[in-house]
Amino acid sequence: MGAGPGDVSLITCKARECIERADLIVYDHLINPRLLRYSKEKAEKIYVGKVGGKHTLPQEEINRLLAKAADEGKIVCRLKGGDPFIFGRGGEEAEYLSEKGIPFEIVPGVTSAVAAPAYAGIPLTHRKVASTVAFITGNEAPDKPSSSIAWDKISTGADTLVFLMGVGNLPKIAARLIEEGRDPKAPVAVIEWGTLPRQRCVEGPLEEIAAIAERGKVQPPAVVVVGDVVKLRRHLAWFEKKLLFGKRILVTRATPQASRTAEMIERLGGEAVEFPTIRIEPLEDYAEVDAAIESLPSYDWIVFTSVNGVEAFFVRIFELGKDVRCLGGVRICSIGPWTTEALRKRQLVPDLQPERFSSEGMIEAFRGGGELKGKKVLLARSNLADETLPSALAGLGAVVKNVACYRTVKAEPDRSVIQMLLDGEIDAVIFTSASTAQNFAAILGEHLKNIPPSTVFACIGPVTAAAARQAGLDVQVEATHYTIPALIVALIAHLHGKLPPVIHL
Repeated sequence: MGAGPGDVSLITCKARECIERADLIVYDHLINPRLLRYSKEKAEKIYVGKVGGKHTLPQEEINRLLAKAADEGKIVCRLKGGDPFIFGRGGEEAEYLSEKGIPFEIVPGVTSAVAAPAYAGIPLTHRKVASTVAFITGNEAPDKPSSSIAWDKISTGADTLVFLMGVGNLPKIAARLIEEGRDPKAPVAVIEWGTLPRQRCVEGPLEEIAAIAERGKVQPPAVVVVGDVVKLRRHLAWFEKKLLFGKRILVTRATPQASRTAEMIERLGGEAVEFPTIRIEPLEDYAEVDAAIESLPSYDWIVFTSVNGVEAFFVRIFELGKDVRCLGGVRICSIGPWTTEALRKRQLVPDLQPERFSSEGMIEAFRGGGELKGKKVLLARSNLADETLPSALAGLGAVVKNVACYRTVKAEPDRSVIQMLLDGEIDAVIFTSASTAQNFAAILGEHLKNIPPSTVFACIGPVTAAAARQAGLDVQVEATHYTIPALIVALIAHLHGKLPPVIHL
């Protein structure tokens, strides 16, 4: 199965379906690790990648691994970068399975040979420029006696030449093409990490491209494109123009919500590095939650202040053998659009959503929405939620019951990400709650003072910003509307020095 060139969104629908069904996933080096999140919780994952010619497992061992797992009755997903039949050894592995009588399917993938040039603004064919294109391995030494490449024919036989895995051999490739008749001034582009936010493209004439790539310290993986179509890049380059292109942004949310934030960042060309500082865990004792659920008909309002609260509360409802009907005539208040969306997924429409997505906004909405005196209000929240909201609602005359339906705990630190922070490889860190900022500071500890001053800290609102500053962080960005999209817009405005006229999130 082809995993595509790197951008997670370029995986096919069928490929994702295969990952979701697989009992075993055998994957290569250039697979985007986020693809593995589509797998079943109990799916086994085995890495068999190779870097610089060094194999984790020899090809024969990989073949035997696939066959053995299939013989055990497992659904096996052999996940290969790009397309499995374009220099991917997918054909060899499928031949082995065929010889063993093991049934298999081939799921094509988007090859980097096409995707990397497209993301660099280079069409491989163009009605006025190029009518033919050839894909060539760059991993074969052009001067070896038994080369399987017909250099005398390929050099001038196609308008556009695309070499995969050719950076190491670029001097020899260029020399051989010129020797066999290709114009030394032919335009060439070398595209590093195509389709990903770290994408980089260097250009130059064929006779100079090896030296240019060496000066630019271009490293694999990279795709080399030779031909006049490279000139079109000056008009068609689009990926590098995205508002967060090349920016590496640390997302500190808990993993379930972090993925959604990461998708927004990546749509804008940035690279999201997930560094959850909090972990959402079930309660050790559900007696209080269960009692609240059993007495739901006695409440006038139930208030949800997060997606996690909605998820945890309804999981418990279903575990008690109940469904949404147990809410009866209870009115629902939701703090903001994402929490509202979580409710809508359960066919519930909130009766109240404040204009400002915060505890203060919720208090304002209740104050302007009628008499709360004597009304019973249930708050379904985290174990770490503060007393601001329940105290304020009690001040409006409500009888408030505050129930923790999930636990927020500090996550374990990822040392590799901490090192990225200290090395200045992170452009911005975003915080979506006071607990994410506080735990970030706790995890970094003494390292906090060693984070380069160029790192931007961005907060979803004043409460989070206050907690971050109290924890010793220099907050430069604070969203005026307390949502993730508004936070990202504020970050973009800070990075660009102005707010672009149009932002599609």
